[in-house]
Parts: sequence; structure tokens; C-alpha cells
Amino acid sequence: MAANLQRELTKIKKLILSLGTMAEHRFKKAIDAITTGDSKVVQFIIDADIEIDELEVDIEEECLKILALYQPVAIDLRFIIAVIKINNDLERVADEAVNIAQRIKTISGKNMGQYNFDYTRMAELAALMLKKSLDALVQMDSEMAESVQTMDREVNAIRDEAYDAMKTAIISAPQHAGQIVNRYLISRHLERIGDHATNIAEEVRHLVEGRIVRHEI
Repeated sequence: MAANLQRELTKIKKLILSLGTMAEHRFKKAIDAITTGDSKVVQFIIDADIEIDELEVDIEEECLKILALYQPVAIDLRFIIAVIKINNDLERVADEAVNIAQRIKTISGKNMGQYNFDYTRMAELAALMLKKSLDALVQMDSEMAESVQTMDREVNAIRDEAYDAMKTAIISAPQHAGQIVNRYLISRHLERIGDHATNIAEEVRHLVEGRIVRHEI
């Protein structure tokens, strides 16, 4: 029975890493679309979301099956619980990539007035956070996971800068307020992706260290 459980856990790990790869790919596509506004890339991100949703459901069902059949304890139980939570966060990362794509679709070709905030640094940070959180999961590296939590502060600071820039732009060009707000909301989606990467990192630390680390940093 122990051998069967380990096989199932290995299968689950492969599935969650596959989901991570897919979510990371969608996010990178969304980052490219922020700069290029490529309508084909935007539509791909939106249309491909169903694939992420289906895999998320499959992973959750597999986790519940393991809980019911094997009743794992200790680190095996922590692993299953972590996967269930990480599974949800990865699905939400993909959702935020879709949200970014939809914002780009909405504002494509529209006048932004003086709002020309550069999201490059914020997107790079969020992408690095996601990558490092997944690498930490693969390597079971608590220190790497902790570094992700620290990086979240800079992402939040850039979001605040974007908010200030939006307010100034709306004052200067109130006739473009709707489009400016939609453009600003990209920063909110990027911030949320950083938050989900942080959640994943926290679950990795809980898995490795055996203690809950939320709200520590």
C-alpha cells in the first residue's frame, strides 16, 4: 500500500508541475501582449483557459481520491494539502493572464491620454516570483520560497506608482478615464499574480518546514 501511495504522489507532483508550466506559459504570453497588443496572442490566452480549468479539476479529483483511499499522514498529508492549495493558485494565475488579455483587447487602439505607465519591471518581477515559487516546489527549497515572499513588496510598490500615475492622467484627460482605468487595472492583475506566487511559496515552506508561515514577512 505504501508503494502505491508513493506512485500516486509522484503522479500528482507531475500533474501539478504540468499545470505550473501551462500557467507560466500563459502569463508570459500575456506579458508579451502588454507590449505588442498582438490580437492573436490575446485571443489564444482567452481561448486556451479551458485547458487550465480542466487540468485543475483533474488534479483536485486525484488529490481527493488519494485522501479517501490511502489516508496519508505527516509529510504525505502536507504534500496533498499543499497541492490542493497550489492547484487553485495556479488556476488563478491563468485567470489573471486572461484578465490581462481582456484588458488589452478592450483598450486596443484607444487613446490613453497621458497614461503611459511602463509595466516591464512589474511583469518581470511577477514572472520571476512565479518561476522561483515553482522551482522551490520542485527542489523543496525553503530559502528560495522565502525569497519570493520578500519580492512581493516591490511588486506592490510598483502597483502604487501605477495608481498615482493613473490619478494624474485622469485629472489631465478625464475624457479618457475609462481607458486609463482599464490600462491601470493591468497592474492589479500583475499584483495578484505576485500574490498567488507568494501563496505557492508559503505552501512550499509549510511543506518543507512543517509550520505555517503566512503573515511572517
